[in-house]
Amino acid sequence: MSFARTVSMRLKPNAAKDFKQTIENEIVPILRQQQGFQDELVLVNPNGTEAIAISLWNNKESAESYQRDGYPKVQKLLSKVIEGTPQVQTYDVAVSSLQKTATGGRGA
Repeated sequence: MSFARTVSMRLKPNAAKDFKQTIENEIVPILRQQQGFQDELVLVNPNGTEAIAISLWNNKESAESYQRDGYPKVQKLLSKVIEGTPQVQTYDVAVSSLQKTATGGRGA
């Protein structure tokens, strides 16, 4: 792992359950098709009003390619459960304890 994207979002009222289902059923399958994608971690605050999605990538180029080609579709899917524009930031991964899988982290 060498690169991460974070997406901070404000959820619509009472949308946390739909948000989680959208991530699991629609967005994770899109991510798994992206070159260089390794893992996705989604955090929702206890009152269900804010979320942070962290995606891990093999390299910066793969994350940038997803930002251009895949993320617009993801943003459209999220628009039904979030308010405003998600805030995207990128990071170099300094330390991770996540183990790479035999499938290269792309899932089943």
